Amino acid sequence: MNAVRFVDPRSMQHELFRELSDMFGREVPMYDRALAVNASCNRAVCDVLGAIFPGFSISDDLIEQTSRERHGAIRIGRPDEYRWICRFFACFAMRPHNFYDMTSIGAKSQPITATAFRSTIQPEHRVFTSLLQTSYFDDDMQNRLEALLQRREVFTPLAKALVEKCEQQGGLAQADADALIREGTEHIFKWKGQARDPDLYHELCANGFKIAADIACFTTHHLNHLTPNTLCIDLYTAAMRLCMDEIEDERFIHLAEHAIESMNRWMDHHGMVLHFKHLNADDIRALPRVSADQAMVARRVSDLLGVLKDHKADFSTLRHNGFKDYTEGPDAETLVLLRQDAYKALSEPVEFIRDDGTVTTIEHTSRFGEIEQRYFAPTPNGRALYDQCLDTVNALLAQQPDLPKRDQDAFERLRTDAFSAFPDTFEQLLGQELVHAIYEPTERGLAHAGSIDTADLGTLLKHGFVRVEGLRHEDFLPVSAAGIFASNLNQYGTQSTATNKTDYTRAMLESVLDRPIIDTIDVYAGMEAESILETYGALGLLSKLPDSQRADLERRVAVYTAATTDALATGSAGSD
Repeated sequence: MNAVRFVDPRSMQHELFRELSDMFGREVPMYDRALAVNASCNRAVCDVLGAIFPGFSISDDLIEQTSRERHGAIRIGRPDEYRWICRFFACFAMRPHNFYDMTSIGAKSQPITATAFRSTIQPEHRVFTSLLQTSYFDDDMQNRLEALLQRREVFTPLAKALVEKCEQQGGLAQADADALIREGTEHIFKWKGQARDPDLYHELCANGFKIAADIACFTTHHLNHLTPNTLCIDLYTAAMRLCMDEIEDERFIHLAEHAIESMNRWMDHHGMVLHFKHLNADDIRALPRVSADQAMVARRVSDLLGVLKDHKADFSTLRHNGFKDYTEGPDAETLVLLRQDAYKALSEPVEFIRDDGTVTTIEHTSRFGEIEQRYFAPTPNGRALYDQCLDTVNALLAQQPDLPKRDQDAFERLRTDAFSAFPDTFEQLLGQELVHAIYEPTERGLAHAGSIDTADLGTLLKHGFVRVEGLRHEDFLPVSAAGIFASNLNQYGTQSTATNKTDYTRAMLESVLDRPIIDTIDVYAGMEAESILETYGALGLLSKLPDSQRADLERRVAVYTAATTDALATGSAGSD
């Protein structure tokens, strides 16, 4: 008897997100329009990069592969639903990464905590998954929220049975994998446009708790957004504003040329490897580097403008609420973390069904169109510097909150000045220990193994014995996420109405999940340390490492290995 062949969970993950993207495109035509704009912008960026790096060329299919990764967001109402969504994602090799306490981020606070489900190594898809904290509210509202949420059943018996089968068998055969994906697109993530208790909905919205209304009143979950990857976020946002009739041609040309000039300044081989994970890194490193010709940039922007005018005709038939006032994250040439932007949440009709069976239709704003561009993963020192710079931006914005909308160029200058403490290049970021990287020996290094007389990484890199690749930041920024929420809901934060506010902790969310949450600080540091030890071992240099340095590297690897092993080994037995 032949053994059952299980589908690779990473392949299941790719198929799930292909299906989710198709589903979301059918539900939200703006999403498909935005994908088309992003594809046109990414094509233009790659054409310019072909001039900056002579010999670089990439097909439309490879551009699609490079930009196909998605991050999504979903909001969950009940702890048992949250545990089931965790078990569902585990079938797709997606584990909980990081604890995000959105209840304690100052003026932008929201009544949710969250984690992100993704693969630990080389993730291409992520889902920022929030849990409504009903204890954020006074006793009466908490009881009303929980009573309403208790009436729904999001996970079908089939979905639960398939998840349990995957856990018991250690995988799923093709037919079961296809069925679980269908459960995701037809039930778990699908927009049904149905809700209950319009009175509670209006009360929550009137008191500034629009996220709670979006979670508690609906009969199912739904994707709030599905975010594609872009190669130049400033070019994309300018293109979207043009297509949405927020700026004229002349303004688009100014913004587009400025975005490409900025990219021309900072994009080097490290940036190319970071942005084109599906291409061979050695081939990219071998390319020559020249500066872009301004006349060529102007021609390419003009060509893109012509393409976008065709897209603009498609947008003219769609209702929308405009684009965000400014991009979340650092300035365009601070190469850490990520930058995010979005078209604002759409107003969509929702059928509210009362207990007596009568139906009321209400316009609801929830689903929006986010975009992101990711950069290098910061060390704790890099993250501390980022937070200092961001505090400076926020303090200045508090004095002129309308500046981004009133004078975008002035706001960008302000932000650039605030982030000027960051070095301009990857090598400088690395030299100041502000970003994480992985190392490997070169052929030259291996040829000299055993005869190299230094263990200093900088010297090894300088002499070509070792090569380095920056680690990409794969996670989220609570303040940026809150900024996206605020702009889309037109509601800038909440305050707890509970008599005694709860201090929400990672341990509390882990208890709900029934498994540990991976701390990506440990992941980045552990991957870096592991690569250093392996490189030194291959070059015969381990004995030259000071004992304290070697012990620290081994400790980081042990923490990383334990965290990821525990997360993989721990599962939820039984059903909720």
